[in-house]
Amino acid sequence: MIYASLFDENLRGVVNAVSPNPIKQRDFNKVLASKLGRPAFMKVPSFVLKATIGGLSEELLNSMRIRPKKLIDAAKKPKAHRYSVSRGIKGLRKAQAEYYKNRFSVKLDPETEVIATLGSKEGLANLAMAITDPGDVILVPNPSYPIHPYGFIIAGGSLRHIPTLSNGEFNEEEYFRTLTRSLKHISPKPIAIVVSFPSNPTAKTCTLNFYRELVKIAKENEVWILSDLAYAEIYFENNPPPSVLQVPGSKSVAVEFTSMSKTFSMPGWRIGFAVGNSFLISALEKIKSYLDYGAFTPIQVAAATALSEHNDTIEKIRNVYKKRRDVLIPSLSNAGWKIPSPEATMFAWAPIPENFRELGSLLFSKILLKEAGVSVAPGIGFGEHGENFVRFGLVENEHRIRQACKNIKKVINNSDALIKKYKVVS
Repeated sequence: MIYASLFDENLRGVVNAVSPNPIKQRDFNKVLASKLGRPAFMKVPSFVLKATIGGLSEELLNSMRIRPKKLIDAAKKPKAHRYSVSRGIKGLRKAQAEYYKNRFSVKLDPETEVIATLGSKEGLANLAMAITDPGDVILVPNPSYPIHPYGFIIAGGSLRHIPTLSNGEFNEEEYFRTLTRSLKHISPKPIAIVVSFPSNPTAKTCTLNFYRELVKIAKENEVWILSDLAYAEIYFENNPPPSVLQVPGSKSVAVEFTSMSKTFSMPGWRIGFAVGNSFLISALEKIKSYLDYGAFTPIQVAAATALSEHNDTIEKIRNVYKKRRDVLIPSLSNAGWKIPSPEATMFAWAPIPENFRELGSLLFSKILLKEAGVSVAPGIGFGEHGENFVRFGLVENEHRIRQACKNIKKVINNSDALIKKYKVVS
């Protein structure tokens, strides 16, 4: 069925996967309706579909599948079904190097300074395995995306957490005071510093001057910089996030991870990159050669095409998240919950309303789920310094966001009774 849907040029629209032979869902419905003696279709206004089922409405309204032509053309070639290249095909690595040249004015050698990964998470985890001996110390942000600490824990490393927030805000001066103190006093000496801007979960950004100071400190202390730049293209205020590799001389100490999951909304494709220091790239390439053969070649071909030819898609995706953000923030404010407006990422980092703070982020998240039907990520899941916060994901359409905020308003207005109720339960 999957093969037929990919290669049958005459097949369009929603396909019934249960049928022994793939057919259009519309044709299936007509036959079924005739046997039941019922009308095949009821006309539903498009705005109703969009309001009720969000993004899926486009599939129903247009009855057309997105057809990644390059992927399909590549998949038709028998050679494409052989083992691929663990470091990524040459065309994909060249496309990523060209992206860095155009986006950051950074020159990269696609042979020695670029490697394709199965998403940025796999790249981070495997590099941790490549450079970490048992007991090695790594400085990681807190709160942080889980792979930043756990990649090194799995590799046998020891963590030291660097708080990234002060009163809910990122303060560069405070960060560097903590960082330099840690580098001076921790034994054994740390081998690497992990940074991630724009940040998941906090949505905080940094400046190029921040990276300049970070590179200076890394060189002085002979430690690696591992930068996670997965959200490089999800920003909202016409202020593109910088790359650490924009700092002259940074490639001597830094490697950076990016992802096509966020940039092109293709998380299932599992395409990311590590770029920068040639020694670290070589170490990652070696360990990957033991573990995988890279992504399916047609997917790499299509990814290279996306990087090279579809910058307009990035802008469209960015605007989708911006629209959702611009609905979420005022809607929450109307509900009695004022939170900072994120400058980047697909998340909003929200301090728990004062009345609920004593319950902690885990129990408060449970209340929102049970009483409002709204799922948020408890801040404690990103490290101890994430407590008293929750993370919103901008993953629903504007209508559903407004409805969610209406439900949240009921929770906030009923705070005393709910706190009493859940205190007893817990």
